[in-house]
Amino acid sequence: MMKWKKKKLNEFCEFSNGLWTGKKPPFQTVGVIRNTNFTKDCQLDDSDIVYLEVEQSQFQKRKLQYGDIILEKSGGGPKQPVGRVVIFDKTEGDFSFSNFTSVIRIKNKNEVDFNFLYRYLFLEYISGATEKMQSHSTGIRNLKFDEYKEREIPLPSLPEQQRIVSILDDAFAAIAKAKANAEQNLKNVKELFECYLQGVFEKKGFRWEEKKLGEVCEIKPPKKEAREKLSENDFVSFLPMEDLGVCDNEIKLKKEKPLKDVAGSYTYFADNDVLLAKITPCFENGKLGVAKNLTNGIGFGSSEYIVFRCPEYIVPEFLFYFLSRESLREEGKKFMSGAVGHKRVSKDWIENYLFTFPKSKEVQQTIVRQLDALRAETQKLEAVYQKKIDDLEELKKSVLQKAFAGELKTEKLETV
Repeated sequence: MMKWKKKKLNEFCEFSNGLWTGKKPPFQTVGVIRNTNFTKDCQLDDSDIVYLEVEQSQFQKRKLQYGDIILEKSGGGPKQPVGRVVIFDKTEGDFSFSNFTSVIRIKNKNEVDFNFLYRYLFLEYISGATEKMQSHSTGIRNLKFDEYKEREIPLPSLPEQQRIVSILDDAFAAIAKAKANAEQNLKNVKELFECYLQGVFEKKGFRWEEKKLGEVCEIKPPKKEAREKLSENDFVSFLPMEDLGVCDNEIKLKKEKPLKDVAGSYTYFADNDVLLAKITPCFENGKLGVAKNLTNGIGFGSSEYIVFRCPEYIVPEFLFYFLSRESLREEGKKFMSGAVGHKRVSKDWIENYLFTFPKSKEVQQTIVRQLDALRAETQKLEAVYQKKIDDLEELKKSVLQKAFAGELKTEKLETV
């Protein structure tokens, strides 16, 4: 690294904790920026800023200024650390920030460029530095703020900071363009398969039938079958919801348990049964699959599965593809009931949903082979575009690391 001076964050910045609405008049209507306004890549999303009546005296101490950096200090989740930062880039309006956030404000703007500091703090977040500075309580993460304030920040001269920011802006614009193209290509590939899949069932061929699912399939086969075939200590496959894939006809079996441990409250299924998640958001996400190679031919899993047992004249994989259509999920969402976060698709709706299928089992098998082949090809393309997206995220991190190591030059960035 070039010989840049270093300063602790609290030596050149001041901090304010987030806003409480207060109870003493006079009140004022202000926009309050919350954690939900932070995107995962640390941009400010102002599409759903909440407006609240807050105590005027509280607000005056916490009014956001152009160039303020808002820090997420509480929230996160099991796989998402806190420590995200966004720049407040508005020059008009009355805005403040929630009590789960804090503001970092540069004391002397002739010494430090807020865009430079923001980029450095962004790197701290995506490189995992903030994850080492947090505690967990009551299901949320809390940033160790005093420790965060002690972080040493490399500070070249102001002109050098501005030069680095300019290069980073150009680099990030190129990365964003390449990423948007890759994301669009990924979306197109997924839509291509979905369009073909939908067409299979809309453009019904010769000798197709249409019957209610409940008339064709046995839904929720009885558990007594398992006890009739196995002893209490025999092992069976165990499939919790997290192990059921999204529109994945090859269920990945990872666990086994004795029959006596699962036969009570879990859902029973057997080889060649089709499983569909019925609870939100698993249903909407398309969690379903075909049970294959189960231990002793039997499995148990989440009570939130709907189990379909196909008759001899229906190929299970054909039913799988029928259930995997996005149009079915969109229709099913209209018939979900229950408390928020625990809505389930209606049993009556499932049983009465019209299932279209060719009478010929051979035709079903041919369609399944065609869909399998197309799905394999589209998955290869999806993997290519997803890797491109992941590589671009890594490139962003690499560019930032070079920038703050004093190694960033002005050569054109290659994103292809």
